[in-house]
Amino acid sequence: MTDADAVHRLLQAHRSIRSFRQDPVDDALVDASLIDALQGSSSSGNLNMVSVIKTRDEGLRRQLHTLHGEQDMILQAPLLLTFCADTHRTRTWLAQRGARLGFSDLVSWHVASFDAMIIAQTAALALESRGLGICYMGTTLFSMAAIAALLDCPDHVLPVTTLVVGWPDEAPAQRDRLPASAWIHDERYQRPDAASIERDFRDRDERGKARYLAVPHMAEQWQALGIDSLAHYYTSPIKYDPDVFAEFSADIERALRRNGFLA
Repeated sequence: MTDADAVHRLLQAHRSIRSFRQDPVDDALVDASLIDALQGSSSSGNLNMVSVIKTRDEGLRRQLHTLHGEQDMILQAPLLLTFCADTHRTRTWLAQRGARLGFSDLVSWHVASFDAMIIAQTAALALESRGLGICYMGTTLFSMAAIAALLDCPDHVLPVTTLVVGWPDEAPAQRDRLPASAWIHDERYQRPDAASIERDFRDRDERGKARYLAVPHMAEQWQALGIDSLAHYYTSPIKYDPDVFAEFSADIERALRRNGFLA
């Protein structure tokens, strides 16, 4: 098997795992995966402005469980990895060398947070290659200030994403993705028209609706809220409510300002 074949098989095998065995995960295996991820990821200016906080302690995981919307997999899996945008370390290094301080602005937040996300994804692949299961926690962004406080993050360090990590106790089917025609563009951006939206979203609309309606409590919520399509679901009160996102956006802005990333 060529390296390309191995990478292809690894990528095709990806699943978000939400049910885990409680078997421990060896710390040396986790550290090896993280070290591989840093070495195998691009980094702006090679500053490596990321920190990863490993949480195994049950008490801390219970507090994180609350901050992440009480998702059961957080208590089930033996390990959480919180990936943080970290310019604090770089700024400390600059100060100790008598250099002009920087990396305390919105651009620096973007640079550090993108570094953190790149490394998180490489780490996810490294962990999966060793047979572990992972699930991204988008709730990190919505609770970043509270998570930062719980994990003793200093100024200029904020959580960006979290991976739940453990040995899988399920083998879910692969989720569908948008077809290449929807998102791969030649030379310039090709604006989608009504026909292309119908072409690219038709199967997703049908499969997504069927998947959610197959879950009894979800079907009840759809009926109670009058949701009749996948599109309506995605901006409904039980998914990505625009009003709630507006509040989250304000919280994120306050966190960035308080943490030194916005003047």
